[in-house]
Amino acid sequence: MSDPLELLDVATEAALRAGTLLRARFEAGREQRIASKTTPTDPVSAADLASQHAIRELIAQRRPADAFLAEEEGADQTGSSGLRWVVDPLDGTVNFLYGIPQWCVSVAVFDAHGALAGVIHDPIGGETFAALRGELPRRNGVALPRRDDPAPVIGQALVATGFAYDERVRAEQGELIARLLPLIRDIRRCGSAALDLAWTAMGRYDAYFERGVKLWDIAAGVLVCECAGLGARTIEDGILVAPAPLLDRLAEIIAGGVGGDAAQEPRGAD
Repeated sequence: MSDPLELLDVATEAALRAGTLLRARFEAGREQRIASKTTPTDPVSAADLASQHAIRELIAQRRPADAFLAEEEGADQTGSSGLRWVVDPLDGTVNFLYGIPQWCVSVAVFDAHGALAGVIHDPIGGETFAALRGELPRRNGVALPRRDDPAPVIGQALVATGFAYDERVRAEQGELIARLLPLIRDIRRCGSAALDLAWTAMGRYDAYFERGVKLWDIAAGVLVCECAGLGARTIEDGILVAPAPLLDRLAEIIAGGVGGDAAQEPRGAD
């Protein structure tokens, strides 16, 4: 059986290596080689591919028997160890391409029971979030406190989200935001699902949800949140993360059942 700490070390090394590469490209200016994936607004850049290559190369050297799944190239490399790496080499590509410093590298490893270890590295913000299943997550080596403080009422909750690339789904998401916004403190939409999850674990947001995310977008982030004591729930084609008292209420609203007396709950100021 592999040592979980060893796996976390590999994940950290891979994320830091890719982050160093990406920061150099980010600071050098806009990427020139850009293609589209699922829609014209869903880009993949040379930076995405270079980052994925660096991560794949390191994991192949350190863990040659493990499976590997990453966002770019549709790569799902089979393995014999029972472990699978799930990687987003550049989460927040649109931000990266526009020079917006909210993007990261996400590296997680799964066993038969789910996510075992995960790392989210933000090279521009200088933050590295790391989690091992069953232990408190860490930010730059320092353990985060559990999110067991009293959750705000729904009317005072700051909620992060993101939007899908598919125009039909985006239209539905717009309707949901119109329904949700009067019931909460405010919405934040920054662009990187992995960082949104890490920031939720830290308490920078009260909750996060998004439709249209893939496993590589959220693999490490959901583990960081769960290790911090937050609840995670699958929603339609997506994920919801929040403290237990908020989880059911937000799930109800997202599913379309606003109802109740939520509109009467107090809202906080920005």
